[in-house]
Amino acid sequence: MKSKAAFVVGAGIGYVLGTRAGRRQFESIKSHAAGVWNSPSVQSTVSTVQDKAAEVAKEQGSAIKEKVTEAVRSATSRDSGDSGESSARPAPNAGTHEI
Repeated sequence: MKSKAAFVVGAGIGYVLGTRAGRRQFESIKSHAAGVWNSPSVQSTVSTVQDKAAEVAKEQGSAIKEKVTEAVRSATSRDSGDSGESSARPAPNAGTHEI
């Protein structure tokens, strides 16, 4: 019991001391990250990447949709044993937990 109390006290002291120093460091890192994120060169790159992503999505959207649809159909037919039934129904013991 004595070691448990010492651990709790030590953890509490470590938490208090760590949060003070940790908060200062966090604020410093946060400030630096915000400065980098808001720099014109980074924002230019972000804009370029967003434009390219939108272009690729427009060009490849239907192909991606078809591949995802086929993957879902394949997965559901495998799960249902190719019986054509949906695998969305719950298992017989769904929602019950044994303790």
